[in-house]
Amino acid sequence: MAAYSSLTSPICTWPVANYLSSVAYQKNHNTWNSSMFQYPKRHKKLMSRSRCSNINGFSSNTIAVSLQPEEELKTEKQQRKVAVTGMGVVTPLDHHPDVFYSNLLEGVSGISEIESFDCSKFPTRIAGEIKSLSTDGWVSPKHAKRADKFMLYILTAGKKALADGGVTEQVNEEFDKIKCGVLIGSALGGMKTIHQGIEALKISLKKVHPFTIPYVTTNIGSAVLAMDLGWMGPNYSISSACATGNSCILNAAHHIIKGDADIMLCGGSDAAIIPAGLAGFVACRALSGRNKDPIKASRPWDTDRDGLIVGEGAGVLLLEEMEHAKRRSANIYAEFLGGSFSSDAHNIARPHPDGMGIVSCIEKALTQSGVAREDVNYINAHASSTPVGDLIEYQALMHCFGQNPELKVNSTKSMIGHLLGASGAVEAVATVMAIKTGWLHPNLNLENPDERVDGEVLVGSKKERLDIKVALSNSFGLGGHNSSILFAPYKQL
Repeated sequence: MAAYSSLTSPICTWPVANYLSSVAYQKNHNTWNSSMFQYPKRHKKLMSRSRCSNINGFSSNTIAVSLQPEEELKTEKQQRKVAVTGMGVVTPLDHHPDVFYSNLLEGVSGISEIESFDCSKFPTRIAGEIKSLSTDGWVSPKHAKRADKFMLYILTAGKKALADGGVTEQVNEEFDKIKCGVLIGSALGGMKTIHQGIEALKISLKKVHPFTIPYVTTNIGSAVLAMDLGWMGPNYSISSACATGNSCILNAAHHIIKGDADIMLCGGSDAAIIPAGLAGFVACRALSGRNKDPIKASRPWDTDRDGLIVGEGAGVLLLEEMEHAKRRSANIYAEFLGGSFSSDAHNIARPHPDGMGIVSCIEKALTQSGVAREDVNYINAHASSTPVGDLIEYQALMHCFGQNPELKVNSTKSMIGHLLGASGAVEAVATVMAIKTGWLHPNLNLENPDERVDGEVLVGSKKERLDIKVALSNSFGLGGHNSSILFAPYKQL
């Protein structure tokens, strides 16, 4: 695919990303799930009367549209399905979905000693670090020279997802740009840019780069990608810590289901492997200390797990309204069925001990997607190799799916570490690749499973064949954010 060049400089706008995302979610949630928030009958009657008159200058048509019957909304949702038609990744294992997943299937680890800075004095000196990345043909020279890495990852993975989806410049020109959107978030944004700004300020105020603030913001990758493509539909970012990727994918799908967009690039990106980022995780006491054996460091559900490994990268899905994809004869990897969010409302760093926040998230995802729990036979778990988190998630999964004899569970983080805001998106790519290939990647380093987990449910040390009916991918974030998304094989009628 010919590369897209940046046509304009990024415009510094000041939306409050979290506010926008919460408003969008609340608005959409109230529309799509109106049965959960029904008005008392008396209120329904009063509101129906208001359709016949003008109130505060608003026309009756406006009010009527906002109160469509629930049956009509359900019909609209059923008519607008969401397809996955392209994928792009930037990961410690590779920057192409097929090679990335092939490495996962073979149990290749992307965790190694950090090379980008001197961390000899740190108690943890290993990470899922990206050693090299060529942005040639994907990112304009001006951005490649000065932009933060998390933004470069977004632009590269995003345009690779387009190329994978068969969206050439000619195809892009045929799209209705108002119906094309970008929703790619980040947990931490431009951390390197912040560090460079602080260091420059120590020398002189005049040394601070004028693009410091734009390149810090989590929305800048989505914004510049949309500028490059001329896409004028929904464009923003969501930051929900390590649940960011899932949050962006689910909200992007909602825009398609609702009719705001026909096609969306969505996912997450983070690049926090810098001194301040590593030091922050060390201070949290969240990291593994297996410096002498990096490949063995990330070991979800293993008895000897001692903490997570930080990674970096980006994952982007090209989501498309099903009929839109069919009309252009796009390759459909899988169908996106839906998902949900919840909050533990318990602790900044620890999940709720009873796991009910996770359970409620999964159960809402099933209910709202119309998926029977017995149809879910593969789960790409959040499992980040922490002593407490892995077990709580496993117990929640057993609560929801423990009666399914076909159930298989694995953790991509065993080989690439925890990619923070990018983790959900990269793991969504792994989930879709599992559907595409029919192979589940192994759980690396699961040598002595915790006695409280069932080794038959967890994928072993070798890849396993599975005919996936429905796949679920979990992501959880600091602050108690829970997210679950569902994919299924595309079945052509």
